[in-house]
Amino acid sequence: MPKKSLKTGLIGLGKVAHIHAAALQKLPQSEFVAVCSRNPEKTKEFSDQYGVKGYTDLNAFIAESGVEVLLVCTPHPAHRDVSVAAAKAGVHLLIEKPLASSLEDCDDILEAVDAGGGKLGMVSQRRFFEPCLRVKRAIDNGRVGEPILGFATILGWRDEAYYDSDRWRGSWDGEGGGVLVNQAPHQLDLLLWYMGELEEVFGYWGNLNHPYIEVEDTAVAVAKFKNGGLANIVLSNSFNPAIQGKVQVLGSNGACVSVQTDGGQMFVAGMSKIEEPPFNDIWTVPGESDRREDWEKADGERFSEVDPINYYHRLQIEDFLDSIIEDRPPLADGLAGRRVVELFTAIYRSQRDNAPITFPLEPERSRSDFDGRTP
Repeated sequence: MPKKSLKTGLIGLGKVAHIHAAALQKLPQSEFVAVCSRNPEKTKEFSDQYGVKGYTDLNAFIAESGVEVLLVCTPHPAHRDVSVAAAKAGVHLLIEKPLASSLEDCDDILEAVDAGGGKLGMVSQRRFFEPCLRVKRAIDNGRVGEPILGFATILGWRDEAYYDSDRWRGSWDGEGGGVLVNQAPHQLDLLLWYMGELEEVFGYWGNLNHPYIEVEDTAVAVAKFKNGGLANIVLSNSFNPAIQGKVQVLGSNGACVSVQTDGGQMFVAGMSKIEEPPFNDIWTVPGESDRREDWEKADGERFSEVDPINYYHRLQIEDFLDSIIEDRPPLADGLAGRRVVELFTAIYRSQRDNAPITFPLEPERSRSDFDGRTP
């Protein structure tokens, strides 16, 4: 019996939108019908390429297209307005990471989704990497005991050409932040997925060697979780020329489970490819440590058999569509998206206040310093 299909659409037609459009065209749960962008030329080119209707007016797009599920691929600070408008009309939303660039925007989106009765998800396709799922299963099944010590690391490089590739990159107004907001949400999301609820964070951030941008290129933090666990976070776009992204968890029984999520050169949608497959670089679970090399081989072979840029996005989009059809939570929901924004917001505020930040955090609607990012 064929799966039920939902009318799907895209808003924001930049580089990453092509990855989502390819999935929406192929998935049996998707009837890809429309796209929207403020740029008439880009809208026509994109809609012609994928054989869907194009809109340049948001209200007309929501009212006329019949879209039931919307993938939001606009720059981060623009997530709120388009998402709130669609959510209030009852449209389900899958939003590119991060969910928003501020807690205020996150909460406005969540409130609109609740009012409209739809579902909300955040794009975090690394959750679907086989080595990342393996870590989650080991923790959930108690094979490491309680997660007590975590590490999230991303050391990569962004050059001037990268920031020149889109007008919105590298500015507070256009991007909402630097490595914390754009490059690190995947690793931050995995850390939170593995370790649980945060209690307190102390952090610093700065621009160490990118004088041609406004936003931070580096951030460090220590975190305490409600279960008593601790974590160390080191994030930077100042590691030239390659990338190393890792998330590691040490359990109360002494076992360590770890995944290298990213290696090789930095991946930029539409500009580069994923060079190295993710793999479990450390695995000391009792009785399983001798399986790590076999997993690495199998995962690498699977990775080489697919187009990883599109494959894992497609898995997440399929999961989100199925969550609507089956009326269940998606693997990465809106609250998970808010938790990532809450974490990087705490790091910004911690430097501003020179103090640890306790959780949960509420939006600072009465302040104008963008959670401590601007003077």
